[in-house]
Amino acid sequence: MIKPKIMFLITITILGLSIGYGAFNAELSISGEATVGPYEIYVEAILNGTEPKLEEPLIPVTIEDDGTVKKADLTSKWYNYEEKRWANAVILKNENKEYVSGEIIPEEEIESYFVWIPKYSYKLWDLGNYTNWIETDKSKVHSIEIRFGTTNTSDSVSGECTTPVISGESGNCEVGDYMTHPAFLAFNTTGIWVGKFETGYSGATSVGGAQKNTTEVDKVIVKPNVYSWRSIQVANAFTVSYNYQRELDSHMMKNTEWGAVAYLSHSIYGINYEVRINNNSNYLTGYAATTENGMESTTDVAMWNTTVGYLASTTGNITGIYDMSGGTYEYVMGVIKDVNGNLMSGNSSSYNSGFNGTLTDGSNYTEGIDFPESKYYDVYNYGDYYNSSRRILGDGTGEMGPFQSGKSSWYTDTSSFVRSSGPWFYRGGIYNVGSDAGAFYFGNYNGHAYSSFSFRLVLCL
Repeated sequence: MIKPKIMFLITITILGLSIGYGAFNAELSISGEATVGPYEIYVEAILNGTEPKLEEPLIPVTIEDDGTVKKADLTSKWYNYEEKRWANAVILKNENKEYVSGEIIPEEEIESYFVWIPKYSYKLWDLGNYTNWIETDKSKVHSIEIRFGTTNTSDSVSGECTTPVISGESGNCEVGDYMTHPAFLAFNTTGIWVGKFETGYSGATSVGGAQKNTTEVDKVIVKPNVYSWRSIQVANAFTVSYNYQRELDSHMMKNTEWGAVAYLSHSIYGINYEVRINNNSNYLTGYAATTENGMESTTDVAMWNTTVGYLASTTGNITGIYDMSGGTYEYVMGVIKDVNGNLMSGNSSSYNSGFNGTLTDGSNYTEGIDFPESKYYDVYNYGDYYNSSRRILGDGTGEMGPFQSGKSSWYTDTSSFVRSSGPWFYRGGIYNVGSDAGAFYFGNYNGHAYSSFSFRLVLCL
């Protein structure tokens, strides 16, 4: 095993420590690596305590360049963020099936793939206080500076600020400060497991077969080369996500969680460039356009486990997250308040999210379900689509300014903020919009079920 050169020493006595699949009474010594009983558990020093958390039924895996999946040996270097090799894990269709370290896990046995996003703070470069469209500034694009660690940034520490986590607020933050990304605060976690692909509908054999506005949690599948689950209202997508793995606090991706992936991707730990569009016109997951602008035939695509396919990953290699650009539009849990401060549901009684709330005309929709606990969604102040000053720092919206005619300074990705007629955020773009798509793409819609909209899963341990 290659041991990290950066050394630090922490000794903690842990009772009932759970790593992977077993419980131990052990002393945990971290000296660039962890020791549990007779085994040395690999830990990457630069993560500063934010190494991947594992609980059943998650199985840590390595993925070879051709897509071969093997159960990871926790004593080996099964991930390395310094080398842009992000940690991966899978959930099996049969959760009782066991594999030994190094054993191949057949693709047909896998139900879902997840990728670990370690907790981090990032250096603020723009507070995103843009109330109008003006003119884009391409010089804003840069490598986002990231620091991994478990401690939250604070106003009391020089060069840091306390994360506001409120729409339109900057707190005491200034450009140049480091700020803990808000995605890790609501769940008080040291990282999140993010669906490696858009959520698919298991068993769909045609592009139309994955259009289901239902809550069939047993149909969840997160894999490459499957049909994205589309035509589902936000409330149903949330319910499916919430019920998928309750013991792992599964939920539908929030807007700030999307931002956490996008920012890490555009750092030295990720591809550090615009993610290539998935331009597969059949809404199949894990594909990439064969040219950078993605405007060639939408049947001219590369699969995830090819040299071109890697460009559609957040790392530029097979260990990253796919479908962040193109594929389908992805609804996220980010919603606007009305002018009176009440959560909105959608446009009308016919076109809404399925959550109870205010409609565009000011009436109330009451035939759906109530909003979940507040930690499961981001809420935004009332305003118009060009006013991105209502951003939450870290969500990958206002900070991508300045904006001009609905385009951001970051790769001219489409940018349109939530408003009363479009109270829900969606991200990433769709397969046929070319260079307008991207990890920094954001738009607004009514939350209703449409054939071009899907969603993504997140797990919090």
